[in-house]
Amino acid sequence: MLERSYIVFILLLSSFSQLGFAIYSNLTFPTPHPNPEQVVQDLQRRVNGSMSRRQMLNLSQKDQITTCHTGNPIDDCWKCDPDWPSNRQRLADCAIGFGQYAMGGKNGEFYLVTDSSDDDAVNPKPGTLRYAVIQEEPLWIVFPSNMLIKLKQELIFNSYKTVDGRGANVHIVGGGCITLQYISNVIIHNIHIHHCVQSGNANVRSSPTHYGHRTESDGDGISIFGSHDIWIDHCSLSHCKDGLIDAVMGSTGITISNNLFSHHNEVMLLGHSDDYEPDSGMQVTIAFNHFGEKLVQRMPRCRRGYIHVVNNDFTQWEMYAIGGSGNPTINSQGNRYTAPSNRNAKEVTKRVETEEGEWKGWNWRSEGDILVNGAFFIASGQGLEVKYEKAYSTDPKSAALIDLLTLHSGVLGVGGRDNNLGKWSTGANDGAGETGQDSGTDDFFYDYSGSSSTMSPSPANVLIFLLIAISCFASFRIITLTSML
Repeated sequence: MLERSYIVFILLLSSFSQLGFAIYSNLTFPTPHPNPEQVVQDLQRRVNGSMSRRQMLNLSQKDQITTCHTGNPIDDCWKCDPDWPSNRQRLADCAIGFGQYAMGGKNGEFYLVTDSSDDDAVNPKPGTLRYAVIQEEPLWIVFPSNMLIKLKQELIFNSYKTVDGRGANVHIVGGGCITLQYISNVIIHNIHIHHCVQSGNANVRSSPTHYGHRTESDGDGISIFGSHDIWIDHCSLSHCKDGLIDAVMGSTGITISNNLFSHHNEVMLLGHSDDYEPDSGMQVTIAFNHFGEKLVQRMPRCRRGYIHVVNNDFTQWEMYAIGGSGNPTINSQGNRYTAPSNRNAKEVTKRVETEEGEWKGWNWRSEGDILVNGAFFIASGQGLEVKYEKAYSTDPKSAALIDLLTLHSGVLGVGGRDNNLGKWSTGANDGAGETGQDSGTDDFFYDYSGSSSTMSPSPANVLIFLLIAISCFASFRIITLTSML
């Protein structure tokens, strides 16, 4: 534990504002990949390889549902190993796209989260998730049992961490939620993240040797701020105060894959502002995700950068699917866009607050997409065939295979799929802890009406509880007095 004498000194050092530090750090942001089309080509090669192996099996329709060979190169990479629960860190070799170099906690120790509490954001208890993610060394963080982790403040990560929820039903809700700020090499896998609300105006620890005052957060599910080499895979995100995933302030080298997004307005923001030049180097891969029920817009909304949107299933939006400003490059390949019934919301794309004379030169391309129920994609840009030539030496995978590629999007085990394999039943603490044994994911009330204010009981319920308590206390006193007569 940190000596008390260090804390006062560290608190003084943390008095600089986030924005001021970001401006000062512009020259230190990571360099983007020099040839993004090469990354796109590599992704398509891996999809084609996985699909070819599947076709060679020549399985029956029934077997196709149960086999590990789905054609999804990420899942096939680790799920086809029958002993994957003993080789969990193999997952770090399975990323694709711009976030493929995210190491997470590879080669680090396994850390078992045995305590679901989050009582102290400055001095977190050993065994908690907060204690694990702030450590300096690489860690592969796992869960021996189901957990509902209700955060009091932002969960601020340190570099080289993997949060691996396979084998358990893990929910993260509450204040903040996840903040990745000025760090690198993080993998977040198989976690429910929802009902995230604003927090802040409090001290929060970000490493064993540093804590500082945090202003009010936006209430994002996952906030990526000036960070690189990040991979978010097989998570289910919904019902947050601001964005489900936001990446800003020069972040790059990001893959967002196999996730389920639902019940939200502004889903994903990529880029701080139109005139923030470091975001020109942002490179993000968005692959095999399902954009599902009750989504409105920003899937994603892009400013600057190079955004590869490939083999996703967009089943609902109310305003638009993909938006942008500040001249981002958007490469849409093999997606299925299903437009809503509203005839005024059929367009997939939206150039936000920009005149046509300006956006006509932006490189927005649709290749192999399926457009359903009147959906239409307005492409733009000069010399598009030259710009994207290297990306298409192999054909994009057909959007007709979207059902197969996104079959297991979101947290594994949802919708009848088995998630018990690989459950941690042994380890340093044998899965035991103060609150580690099934921390009550079932007691969380899911409000799918769109409200995100379900973190505390209603006044009526509190009043009923108080009346019952008073009644019980009064009955106890009467019995006690009667027995004394």
